[in-house]
Amino acid sequence: MIRRPIYNSSAVSRHPTSPISSFLRSLFSTYSSENNNEPIVSKRNPKSPFGSPTRVQKLIASQSDPLLAKEIFDHASQHPSFRHSQSSHLVLILKLGRSRHLNLIDDVLANHRSSGYPVTGELFTYLIKVYAEAKLPDKVFRTFYKMLEFNFTPQPKHLNRILEVLVSHRGFLHKAFELFKSARLHGVMPNTRTYNILMQAFCLNDDLSIAYKLFGKMLERDVVPDVESYRILIQGFCRKGQVNAAMELLEDMLNKGFVPDRLSYTTLLNSLCRKTQLREAYKVLCRMKLKGCNPDIVHYNTMILGFCRQGCAMDARKVLEDMSSNGCSPDSVSYRTLIVGLCGEGMFEEGKKYLQEMILNGFFPHFSVSNCLVKGFCSFGKVEEACDVVELVMKNGNALHSDTWEMIVPIICKEDDSEKLKMFIEDAMKVEIRGDTRLVDAGISLGSYLSSKLQMKRKNVRERRRL
Repeated sequence: MIRRPIYNSSAVSRHPTSPISSFLRSLFSTYSSENNNEPIVSKRNPKSPFGSPTRVQKLIASQSDPLLAKEIFDHASQHPSFRHSQSSHLVLILKLGRSRHLNLIDDVLANHRSSGYPVTGELFTYLIKVYAEAKLPDKVFRTFYKMLEFNFTPQPKHLNRILEVLVSHRGFLHKAFELFKSARLHGVMPNTRTYNILMQAFCLNDDLSIAYKLFGKMLERDVVPDVESYRILIQGFCRKGQVNAAMELLEDMLNKGFVPDRLSYTTLLNSLCRKTQLREAYKVLCRMKLKGCNPDIVHYNTMILGFCRQGCAMDARKVLEDMSSNGCSPDSVSYRTLIVGLCGEGMFEEGKKYLQEMILNGFFPHFSVSNCLVKGFCSFGKVEEACDVVELVMKNGNALHSDTWEMIVPIICKEDDSEKLKMFIEDAMKVEIRGDTRLVDAGISLGSYLSSKLQMKRKNVRERRRL
């Protein structure tokens, strides 16, 4: 790294032989000798003491100190026979912007304008990038009019990037909207992406009516909406609870040959389930595959949860069984939701069957699953079934919550004295994993004790029946 000397910058123009001028000449000379020993004077421009514009551009790019890079740029600019390359301007703008020396950028732009180079979109792309990274939305906004000052008609990509920056800052949405409305007057034609940016912003700002009007303007101006356009509005309507309007948009999409994306379907299914329109939601799920979008685990789990919340666990069971036939395997969330739903409707035997299937498929049941089954069986006096659940879970190396032990231990050990029971409870609560989730290791002696007690009870029952 080359250190920048302390000096008065105005001295460069007043005294061509000032210390800084000598320093920079030495710097150019050193850089030249370090790069293939090229002569300082370029063959293409024999009057320039700095060599080719490419060499100066590389020297500017190599400086870690942006102010020194700017001094090199200014020093070379003072020679009447030297003309910077466009790359030098772009590199210096990025250096100054990223180091927050934004007040110096206008000098570079003025130099670019006076150099006679044709203004390109790349220059303003860099400028927007710099101001966006500096979180200066107002300067990003003014860049649009800076382009017009340079007699450059902004391209749709410039307009879109400016709008993206503006709507990401609180209080600049309406300024972005005004820019959008005036863009056509300056010869900039908004495209689909332009409308999508504004529709998304107004939906998130709770201005759904404006977003919907923009969608209508697209069609009036022959701007073709895309899947994202529809999804933005579907999400907006669902967020407002207007699920019927969202369904109409889905139908419009399908009629026009669009294939809705997965996020659109997820949003619709969630909204329909919250509105308890489960039959309509299931129809949407069934139509997905027919319309070219295979349902995934999120869609199926949404439906299972929707049915279980409405007390339709048997319908949820059908959804889970449909998953495999459609090439989608249930996950632990699918089983947990269904088992808890079945228990909520008193179908504990069905829940136990799915617990076995869950473990068989390699999933570790959440403690709430076994707790729900044990509690349900115990509440109906089906102690043996409850113990079967305990044994099934422990045999597969899983753990039980302390609440589960506290439910089942008193029932099995009711003939034992309270001190002995207390000791077993303390053993069951030995392992504390985190917070309120206290689990008991399957290897503790309590498991074998309960198993022996259960065998004894079963033996007594068989003997009574024989007698």
